[in-house]
Amino acid sequence: MADKRGTRRAIRRLEEIKTWQLVILLVMASFVSATFLRLNNIGMIERRDAVINADKEGDEGALERRVYDLQRYVVAHMNADPGRIALEHSYKRAYEVAWKAFESKSASRSSNDTVAKVRQVCDARAQAGGWGRFYATADPRYVSCINDEWAKYPAASSLDLKFMPPATAPYYQTFVPPLWSSDLAGWSLVVTGVIMLIIIARLVALAVLKLLLRYRQKPL
Repeated sequence: MADKRGTRRAIRRLEEIKTWQLVILLVMASFVSATFLRLNNIGMIERRDAVINADKEGDEGALERRVYDLQRYVVAHMNADPGRIALEHSYKRAYEVAWKAFESKSASRSSNDTVAKVRQVCDARAQAGGWGRFYATADPRYVSCINDEWAKYPAASSLDLKFMPPATAPYYQTFVPPLWSSDLAGWSLVVTGVIMLIIIARLVALAVLKLLLRYRQKPL
């Protein structure tokens, strides 16, 4: 009898807090968590846009600061994955510098007319083929065309020179956010998880206690 009374008392204590009350708390906590996660994502987007704008403006110092700011934010906040950021404008500027250097060296051994002819042929092929001189990276078809056409001229044999576009790797930025961060979003998720575990544990405990009480009420 004492065991039955203890079981009933435990059931009454568990039933003092209603499941619907816990569910309401869970919904509220989930909403708060979603809000903070969204704010983390918005903060990342703002900093990523700042990187893109600095890349367009061409201020290397500002770009370096914006990239560092984005990196520092992403590694400290969950749900802040910026994806793979292509510094397209910076690459195009570096590409033009490399191209100008190639033009200058090739013109010193041939003529500006030779360089213009090479470029004219490859620009026409690029336009006809639907590919360009560069996108976020140098188009290998255009680079190959430049070097192939340049090799047809006598000056190419006397000058060991090929057009080499800049490597693309430094012009891509990728940062990985943590799976969990100790900010408002992270701790609100912890609270949400705890409430969910309480609901599950309460339901399991009630089911076990009721089964135990039913078992003890059976006649031997």
